[in-house]
Amino acid sequence: MPTLSEIEKALRSYHPGRVPAANRTPAAVAMLLREAPGGADLLLVERACHPGDPWSGDLGFPGGKLAAEDTDLRQAALRETREELGLDLAQARYFGRLADLPGAHLPVLVRCFVYQVPGDVALHPNHELQATHWVPLATLYDPARQVMAAVRFRESDLLRPAIRLPLPGRDILWGITYRLVMALADQVPGLAGAAKV
Repeated sequence: MPTLSEIEKALRSYHPGRVPAANRTPAAVAMLLREAPGGADLLLVERACHPGDPWSGDLGFPGGKLAAEDTDLRQAALRETREELGLDLAQARYFGRLADLPGAHLPVLVRCFVYQVPGDVALHPNHELQATHWVPLATLYDPARQVMAAVRFRESDLLRPAIRLPLPGRDILWGITYRLVMALADQVPGLAGAAKV
């Protein structure tokens, strides 16, 4: 499994282009990594359940839409992380970003910024989140955890590529967050060994 230094090196040498938003709402997320005793961990947040929210109860990254006060999408990711987790990323180690991803089911365009935070970082989730989970990269990219999962989205039953996680309750990582996790693997040698469904 690659170290955080190797992940940083891979992302610093990667220069993704920008995808025009067209008729999509620009949004930004922060992928947070930390050093842990068994290797690197990645933070997943579990969204609070709200009727009408398409991401209600899903696993994802801190983030949201570009707001009027944001100078750019990176500032949106910083603001959303501060609001949702009480975490200021201004002093975190910035690795780079992944290629923009359009939503598969909603008209959004998501830009993901990757940071390393201290191993003992304190998180203070706000009302938008019901839980936070640090997941080892070795678990995320374990080929045995790659599945086709039945998921429900806006009254539709779907079968989608996913990662089955050892978490209570919401144990399926799918959708745009899954695609971002796989996009990281595409850029970092040693992560891409995961069997993609």
